[in-house]
Amino acid sequence: MKNSTPFIVMLILGLLLAAPYSFAHQQKSAITSVSFNPRTHNIEIMHRFRVHDAEHAVKYIFGKDADIIGSTKTQQQFSNYVNKHFSMFTAGSALELAAIGYENDGQFFWVYQETVEPPTLKSLSIRHNALQEIWPSQVNTVNIEGKGKLQTMTFDNSVELLEVTF
Repeated sequence: MKNSTPFIVMLILGLLLAAPYSFAHQQKSAITSVSFNPRTHNIEIMHRFRVHDAEHAVKYIFGKDADIIGSTKTQQQFSNYVNKHFSMFTAGSALELAAIGYENDGQFFWVYQETVEPPTLKSLSIRHNALQEIWPSQVNTVNIEGKGKLQTMTFDNSVELLEVTF
């Protein structure tokens, strides 16, 4: 037992030193929040992608010179891409989503949208397939809040459209 102590200490130190690098690989997941704002009567949508994933994605989608960190052109292109791959429907009709903007906070790339809440909204169908044509393992989670209890939808490559009722 006495001889194994240096080995255990070295193993623990090695694991601690390697831990930050284990988070550097692509996560292949995104989180979207759909919030109902009672003050404005708008539905506000916030998409959150890891910058590391977005860096790899834009090079695949827009070419090897695409730069999500340093190029506003690439940031706008990625925002447009996300806007095209997220849709909401009610009573079989698509809601018109307005692109509000985007931002890079260093760790995450955010894309913002909004729409007016229909007056008699009973259900909402959502499609969210951003990055799934690149990575079949991409999972997009959508949290819906502000209209009853929190509801969560999970979009993997096998799910095209999900519906929630209120």
